[in-house]
Amino acid sequence: MPKTNILLITSDQQHWNTLGRSNPEISTPNLDRLAEDGITFTRAYCPNPTCTPTRSSIITGLYPSQHGAWTLGTKLPEDRHTVGEDFTAAGYKTALVGKAHFQPLASTEEYPSLEAYPLLQDLDYWRQFHGPFYGFQHVELARNHTNESHAGQHYAVWLEENGCTNWRDYFAAPTGTMDPSETHKWRIPERYHYDAWIAERTNKLLEEYAEEEEPFFLWASFFDPHPPYLVPEPWDSLYDPAKLKVSKAVPGEHDRNPPHFRLTQEQHPDFSAYRESGWGIHGMQSHLHTEEALRKDIAVYYGMISLLDKYIGTILDRLEELGLADNTVVVFTSDHGHAFGHHGLIAKGPFHYEDLIRVPMIVRHPGQTERGVESDALQSLVDYAPSFLGAAGLPIPRAMTGVDQSGVWGGGAEQARDHILCENHHEPTSIHLKTYVDGRYKITVYYNRSYGELFDLAGDPQELHNLWDSPDHSALKQELLLKYIWAELGKEPLWMPRVWGA
Repeated sequence: MPKTNILLITSDQQHWNTLGRSNPEISTPNLDRLAEDGITFTRAYCPNPTCTPTRSSIITGLYPSQHGAWTLGTKLPEDRHTVGEDFTAAGYKTALVGKAHFQPLASTEEYPSLEAYPLLQDLDYWRQFHGPFYGFQHVELARNHTNESHAGQHYAVWLEENGCTNWRDYFAAPTGTMDPSETHKWRIPERYHYDAWIAERTNKLLEEYAEEEEPFFLWASFFDPHPPYLVPEPWDSLYDPAKLKVSKAVPGEHDRNPPHFRLTQEQHPDFSAYRESGWGIHGMQSHLHTEEALRKDIAVYYGMISLLDKYIGTILDRLEELGLADNTVVVFTSDHGHAFGHHGLIAKGPFHYEDLIRVPMIVRHPGQTERGVESDALQSLVDYAPSFLGAAGLPIPRAMTGVDQSGVWGGGAEQARDHILCENHHEPTSIHLKTYVDGRYKITVYYNRSYGELFDLAGDPQELHNLWDSPDHSALKQELLLKYIWAELGKEPLWMPRVWGA
């Protein structure tokens, strides 16, 4: 019997409610058809609402506080065990195409980084290097979001090989010559967009695996719809800004929230208390914006998702054409969420609203008992590594903290966990928060702070009424704090079995 393949497809910073199947404002026909053949999980969460920590959790099965890449600008240590190593040991081909972001853009003698300047743009190096990299035997990498100056690595090599010798015209300095202030319409031709590159290279690997009849664990890691809001025509004008729903802050909703929430709604906020390390924190700035500008940003954000959907469709088509679909678990998700006006916020930051910590998620499992259904079973991206192994019938390392969700993905089990933990760690005396979510409630605690957040997600799904200081909910707060402590204790990995009494 052939081994079960794993195909992971991810977007970057995609709000959980931006799939056409549930949101009529946006068109995602290919993800919709994946959902029709699979299960849509409506309560999937990231373990950290930023890129590096969550992506590292996906491949290690550990929380950021355990694997070490605890925030942006840190590095996942190379000695961490990854799921790719387990699949390689089992005879699988393993590959990652697109965004890795396991390492920072700066490299030091103590903490070297392959994803850093100047190596990032040494194309002779990338013509030769394809791995191994964090358990992946084969990698094809890029780092930039839209026209960011970080363009290079395998993506730039591909551009040159495909005749785009003027690729620097489409990226900002110091790599290129494009004006970084250009917004919304990216002048790069669609055929040279990194979505096209990721899909083409993913399909090439699928063809090789099919021809060689080898099982695979393959991650197609897309960059959109992460800002800047830029997309090639005609996708930049696909949606009419005037017809889109715009979320906004409700007057007074931040009055009961921690102080950094209120600061975001000021024109010139003072966030100096949150910069003790010298590095700023994502989201710690004014989030004020005009409705007109926000409408255009949302329209382009949706266009980025629809373009992404097109190229995901080419991967799903190729999987079918090669006869691999019936033996491949396909998982689609995003690394974390995104705010576009919700609660008056933009992008991401230390605000654990559902908009930022919840993600879209679809699973198509060959052994599914039901298709085209939705499930509210709690999912965490920290569960992915053990669940991939479980779906493939492979042993799961004891050190992985995540739980095996493969039974839920196949439809045979109702749920595998009863809570979610989400971490967000910066300098310990500036901001360090953790969130516990169960079937109904969400509680967020801050290190060395008396303030916090408590929301009833059933009675207050928009999270407008923070109950942390409500006398009527003090007993509930104590109960949830105890459950949070239990959850923290329960996530400690059992590195090895006990085999004797002493």
